[in-house]
Amino acid sequence: MRTLLLLACSATMIAACSDKNEAAEDKLERAAQTSAKVAGALPAALGLTEAQLLDADLVGADGQDMGDVEQVLRDADNRVDRLLVELDGIGPDHYVHVPITGLKTVVKGDDTDLVTPMTKADLVALPEVKLPAP
Repeated sequence: MRTLLLLACSATMIAACSDKNEAAEDKLERAAQTSAKVAGALPAALGLTEAQLLDADLVGADGQDMGDVEQVLRDADNRVDRLLVELDGIGPDHYVHVPITGLKTVVKGDDTDLVTPMTKADLVALPEVKLPAP
């Protein structure tokens, strides 16, 4: 009975954490989309608008998908200097700031990728960014 109670409590805590993570991700996505709408059609960085940057995938030099751009971030002078990227294949919800320096754009049909010179190991070694609570 005690084991069942512990398992039930653990499942409830995991579900609550998952709900919080989802809410934080939803809030981040809404803020990123709003920022892209406000920025409009002006190029933000790399010849792309903020909306195009958000739609882009981060890929390695070999074309392998490394992560998804979740947010465009600016420095004190309002210049895009980094991207918040959710890394693929690193476990759930692993976010890092990827510097815009060194990224190149590759257009394939309707898709635009951002090619990074960084390896997967380089990206994983970047400090993890925790999303703020919703």
